[in-house]
Amino acid sequence: MPVTDEAIEKIKAMIVSGELRPGSRLPKEADLAERLGLSRSSLREAVKALSLIRVLDVRQGDGTYVTSLSPEVLLDALGFVVDFHQDNTVLEFLEVRRILEPAATAMAARVMSDEDIAALRDLLESLDEEPSLDDLIANDLEFHRRIAAGSGNTVLCSLIEGLSGPTTRARIWRGLTEEGAVARTRQQHRAILDAISRRMPEVAHAWATAHVAGVEQWLRDTLGEAESHLWAADQDLRPARRRHEGTSRRESG
Repeated sequence: MPVTDEAIEKIKAMIVSGELRPGSRLPKEADLAERLGLSRSSLREAVKALSLIRVLDVRQGDGTYVTSLSPEVLLDALGFVVDFHQDNTVLEFLEVRRILEPAATAMAARVMSDEDIAALRDLLESLDEEPSLDDLIANDLEFHRRIAAGSGNTVLCSLIEGLSGPTTRARIWRGLTEEGAVARTRQQHRAILDAISRRMPEVAHAWATAHVAGVEQWLRDTLGEAESHLWAADQDLRPARRRHEGTSRRESG
């Protein structure tokens, strides 16, 4: 096992065992390195890696602390990771969102407070009749964030928020290119809200599934069309490519 990985595992073991609890300050670097049988440089690299995934919090001039280790903190790194993925991989994130978000919506229909439902209605009504694309997407993100939070499950809420990066890009592309997307989004949001307010989890689940599936299907069609154009262009270029290859062989011969 690489030395840095060994250092990470030893710090992790201290946290899992309860020796280091959320909010605890780590011992001084020299003392901890000696105790764990590590070099200070490998310990430093381990701390840096664990701070990147929000397990540790390095405070300049104060020391290094274990974070709260709450789901929203630890899963925050998910959004950072998924932002690197594009094109067809976005579809995989949308597939996961299509599984998770309807479940969260159904849970919200059961447990979301009347006050939060009223605030959700106010959020939808705050949007202008002809909103800008930026306003629509901001409203959309907040709408889905509140529903996920309304599920009462912090892990599920954090997972859904972590998936918002690539799916936000998909919503932007859809808003820019597909006719009627704005009106359809607003109609589906109202239907989801109505199902939640009526405490109808199955109906809320169905509307949320249709809502996410619409974005997913649009992206599948868009990517499929782009691939078709690339394939057609490749076919058009093949005769010229063969002539070029034939000329190159004759010249080299």
